[in-house]
Amino acid sequence: MKQVIRAVGAGMLALGILGTASVTRADEKVTLGVAIPTADHGFTGGIVWWANKAKTDLEKAHPDLKVIVKTAAGAPEQANQLQDLVTVNKINALVIFPYESASLTQPVAQVKKKGVYVTVVDRGLTDTSAQDAYVAGDNTAFGKIPAEYLAKALDGKGDIVALRGIPTTLDNERWTAFTNVIKNYPDMKILDAKYANWNRDDAFKVMQDYLTRFKHIDAVWAADDDMAVGVLKAIEQAKRSDIKIVFGGAGSKGMVKNVMDGAPMIKADVSYSPKFIYDAIKLTAEARLKGDKLPPTTIIPSVLITKENAQQFYFPDSPF
Repeated sequence: MKQVIRAVGAGMLALGILGTASVTRADEKVTLGVAIPTADHGFTGGIVWWANKAKTDLEKAHPDLKVIVKTAAGAPEQANQLQDLVTVNKINALVIFPYESASLTQPVAQVKKKGVYVTVVDRGLTDTSAQDAYVAGDNTAFGKIPAEYLAKALDGKGDIVALRGIPTTLDNERWTAFTNVIKNYPDMKILDAKYANWNRDDAFKVMQDYLTRFKHIDAVWAADDDMAVGVLKAIEQAKRSDIKIVFGGAGSKGMVKNVMDGAPMIKADVSYSPKFIYDAIKLTAEARLKGDKLPPTTIIPSVLITKENAQQFYFPDSPF
């Protein structure tokens, strides 16, 4: 069983223990590559912002550390960047937020075989032997919390449509957790679930299709705050009044503000901050500077955001 550590911040650093593979001596400099998707929607915008903040903060704090941040618009580009980070930049540690799971697994495995310490963030690989450590939000809770909320809000009966993200291990975890809850309510029906790529425009198109095909919908699980924006736009254009709840996810400042303000269809959200990329870079860099490694798995909890606690999750100056 994997070791799961539920903690955030500086206290997590004490969890590192001496590694048996890909060990950096404490007197060596660390060149850490960070490979992340481009800012193609709000959440990845937050990922890019937090990654660059980690570079600034950590290089200032540690003279023996160099952080190189690369952004990619697709899986092939990210795979090519990994080769450059190893051959050109000579990295000895990598923090990667994979653009996709399956297509990046082998490229990451090749990096690890060259002696680079690998921390995978959020979108897990299909073969965990390709990584040394995994840091993510709680994807099971991300799917379970909305399902439980909708079941309670709809009194255990109603018609739901769902929008999934990009085909990744984390999306599968969320979807499995969501459907496992809904299965307990025979009077709740998932009419359809399609990928909308965590993208507002794609979500708008998917929701338009749902609104055309289904004459009655009680609730929408958008599974991402950016997708929820596209869903709301489609509902508004169609002038549909049957939909009671749109539940997004990740706790963007816009959606949290909607929850705070009592927006008609946005009654709750679930936390999943892009700041975990900062935590992953910090944990990895400081462990490698000491010649240590991280626990195999570090999970950062996701919690239900309602009007009662929304103020705790509202950060108006953040990029997401």
